[in-house]
Amino acid sequence: MAIPTSTPPDTAPGIGAERQRRRTLLHRLDVRGAPYAFVAPFFIVFAAFSFYPLIYTSWISLHRVELSTLNLMEWVGFDNYTALWDDDRFWNALLNTFTIGVLSTVPQLLMALGLAHLLNYRLRGSTFFRVAALTPYATSVGAAALVFTMLFERDFGMINWVLSLFGVDNIDWENNKWAAQTAISSIVIWRWTGYNALLYLAAMQAIPRDRYEAAAIDGASRWQQFLKVTVPGIRSTIVFTIVLSTIGATQLFGEPLIFGQGPNGITGGA
Repeated sequence: MAIPTSTPPDTAPGIGAERQRRRTLLHRLDVRGAPYAFVAPFFIVFAAFSFYPLIYTSWISLHRVELSTLNLMEWVGFDNYTALWDDDRFWNALLNTFTIGVLSTVPQLLMALGLAHLLNYRLRGSTFFRVAALTPYATSVGAAALVFTMLFERDFGMINWVLSLFGVDNIDWENNKWAAQTAISSIVIWRWTGYNALLYLAAMQAIPRDRYEAAAIDGASRWQQFLKVTVPGIRSTIVFTIVLSTIGATQLFGEPLIFGQGPNGITGGA
């Protein structure tokens, strides 16, 4: 006597297909959603500490507000921007920032490129030289600015003493516009050249050696290899350092503040 089963035979394939669809859906969510889950903490922190302050600062700029009473704001629209546009000190600071940025960025990156090229050779004690190149970057802005202030002191500074050996009169580095900008630029160059040199060095070491061997076989000199192989090979890193140095120049504040603003704020940053 046949005993009928309680489960219809055609439902089992339906259950298996449903499970397969769920697994496929979970797999798609894992593959597509996992990258967003990994980068989500960064964007959350960025939104909390960078994006929100930027939006809030933009909103405050449209009001008249005192730092002691942030909760009492008076709407003024674009009056603050109009006043800034008509302020001679703003344009003076903007010009100074641009000038110091050019004076510090161009020599800095050229020196960093040359230093990285030297460190790329197999030298004895290369690790020591790499650490020494990064030491100025680890120095605080305040300490570096104070030391350079003493070096560029008008009456007893070492820079004027060296220049006096060549018959140059003492230069008032703090109160002369171009002299002050040159002195401040030297602080920036000293602090950031080694850092950029290590970035260039890392990019140079990633260039395949067979490119240099092929260039040497073709009769290229060391200088030609540098221009035709090294520089194109690190082009993306060069662009990155240019952008980074430009951003740093627009944020320059500590060096001019500590070094000395001079008359009429001729060395003040933006």
